[in-house]
This record gives sequence, structure tokens and C-alpha cells, in this order.
Amino acid sequence: MKILLPIFYLPPVSWFSVFLHQDSEVVFEQYENFPKQTYRNRANIYGANGKLSLIIPIHHNGKRVMKDIEISYSENWQHLHWKSIKNAYQSSPYFEFYEDHLKQIFDSEEKSLIKFNLRALEIILKLLKTEKAYSLNDEYARNPAEINYREKFSAKQPSEFEMEEYYQTFSDKLGFLADLSILDLLCNKGPESLTYIQNIKL
Repeated sequence: MKILLPIFYLPPVSWFSVFLHQDSEVVFEQYENFPKQTYRNRANIYGANGKLSLIIPIHHNGKRVMKDIEISYSENWQHLHWKSIKNAYQSSPYFEFYEDHLKQIFDSEEKSLIKFNLRALEIILKLLKTEKAYSLNDEYARNPAEINYREKFSAKQPSEFEMEEYYQTFSDKLGFLADLSILDLLCNKGPESLTYIQNIKL
């Protein structure tokens, strides 16, 4: 089955369950108008006070199509995001194991949001020890031929996906937070992350 997926920043676990589905052929959406307040430029992690959103600042140059969206580097957001990730996960079971690779995500200044997100995705796939082919679409279709997942993942609403609880660094204090960024799963479940993803049901 062909699936049309949005391109996210360090996507939530549910996104990976769709992306890595063994029967799916994935097409990434690059021609949509950039929607605000979505995972396209934000990732949710589990901080000491609960859910924490890391947001990539966008260069406001009038461009609206996703493939043309540029990242703003007027503030040192990469340093802040990495610091937040480190603070959130340094006491998790697997952070140290993945730290050097994860830090690479923030070591380059990609102009394009899509390029930054796809480069981060490649690093995550290596850590998951898996591969997945994908293609990019070549035009915007209101009613695409593929199964449309463009609006399926909400950064504002609870996840529709069913997930088993797993231990999180701060869950003793604040309970389980479902469907955070893939970083949360990796740092807490390590090599078991891929199996966990494959067991998720929609």
C-alpha cells in the first residue's frame, strides 16, 4: 500500500509505526502549504516538568510551501534543543549509548527544514538498525492516490494510536506520556525500540 506521510522533526513514535510498516510504500509530502504548530518543526520530549516541545524557528520570508521552508539560525536553537534533550534523557538507560550519534543531528546548519528533518531521520534509522526506502512527491494533490496521513498526527490532541506503556525517566513522578518523539523511545527502550514500534496498533 502506498502511504503519503508528512516530513516531521524527530517524529513521534506513531509516525514511525506507519513509516516502518513492512507493507507500506512511503511517499513524503513536500508540496503542502506549511501548517503551523505541527510536528513538521516541533518534537515533544519528556522533561523534568512533563511534556516539553522543542520548536525549530522558521525563517519568515513569505514562502509557504513545505519544500521552500527555511530554518532561522538567528538564535542558537540547536544548542538549546540539545541541552534540553540531554537534561531530559541523560539518566535514561540508553542515552549514553546513543549520545554521540544524536548530537550529530545538531551539528550541521541545513538551510531547508525538509533537509534537516530527513538528515535527522537517517541518523535515527541507523540507531534503530533498520532501513526504509521512500520517495518525495512531485506535486500537491488535494485528494492523493496514496493513503493520506498528512493530518493524522496532531501535536495538540492525544494520540489515536494504541501503545503499551514503557518506563520513562520521569514516569514515577508524572506518569506515562504516550507518543512522544522517537528520542524518548530510543533513550528508554534502546535496542527494543524497533519491536515496540512494530507492535503499535491504530
